[in-house]
Order: sequence, then C-alpha cells, then structure tokens
Amino acid sequence: MEICYVLDASAFINGFKLISNNNFTVPEITTEIKDFKSKLTFDMALEEGKLIIQDVPLKYILSVNDIISVSGDILRLSFADKKLISLAYMLYDEGHNVKVISDDYTIQNTLKIMNIPYSGVITDGIKGIYNWKKICEGCKKEYDEDYPFDDCEICGSRIFKKRIKVYK
Repeated sequence: MEICYVLDASAFINGFKLISNNNFTVPEITTEIKDFKSKLTFDMALEEGKLIIQDVPLKYILSVNDIISVSGDILRLSFADKKLISLAYMLYDEGHNVKVISDDYTIQNTLKIMNIPYSGVITDGIKGIYNWKKICEGCKKEYDEDYPFDDCEICGSRIFKKRIKVYK
C-alpha cells in the first residue's frame, strides 16, 4: 500500500523531497511557511498536483485534543499542529498507510503515543515519550493544564512546564 505523507511546515522548510503524489497537509500550515524557497516548493507542489490541502472533521480534532490533554502536549502544540496530527489520525483511521514528516519534537511525541509513523527531515526524531506538567518553581505544586495563571496560588512563585519521560 502506498504511503500517504502528511507534511508539517518543517518538511518544506527543511527540504523534504516530494517523491509521490500522495502528500497531504492542512490549510493552517500555509501561514507557517514564510521564507521564499519553502514557499516556492510548497506552491510548486500544489501546482503540480503533488500536494493536497485537506481539512479535518471536528471529531478527529476532538479525539486528538483528548489524547494531548492526557500527555500534556496540549500545552505546547499550536492549532496548526493539532490539525496536522488530526489529519494523520483521520487518514490512519480510514485505513491508509500514513507517515508524518515533521522535525517538531512535540508533534513526534504525540504521534509516538498514537502509534502513527513519523520521521524528521533534519532530525533523527525522539527516542522516548514525554508528558508535560505545570509545576510551581517554589513549592513544586502540580497544576492541571487548564490552570489559567502564571503564578502559584499557594506561594506565588512562577509556574513552568516540566517535561517528564514516560517510557521508551
């Protein structure tokens, strides 16, 4: 079965070669491609019919939001990143052979949790799976990802996001 490549902006920015016509991305990625060379590569791929811009039904976005709220990656992913992961999930769910091309470690972390294949262009990719927690710098109290403030309700210290390795 032919591979459906789901391309992040980093695929274009870092020079991924489009060897098939089975390349997909989401509309939001276009705003992340800013430099001339990457924009040219992106536009040529569209013009030549090698790239399909695909939107994603809400049910897949909601499923991905559930997954990333558990891992804590929701704290680090942009809306475009979430849509890209949702597109990969949708294609995977439809029975396609999917591979996401991204050098973004947070995207890779989420894909690893979801068992969706990925690879980077200029990076080797992540080795383990990580979760993210909001933690107070002072008293070390842990907060839910939706805690709206930047300082601790107990001691007033700054709250930061801490990476916690789950497993390999």
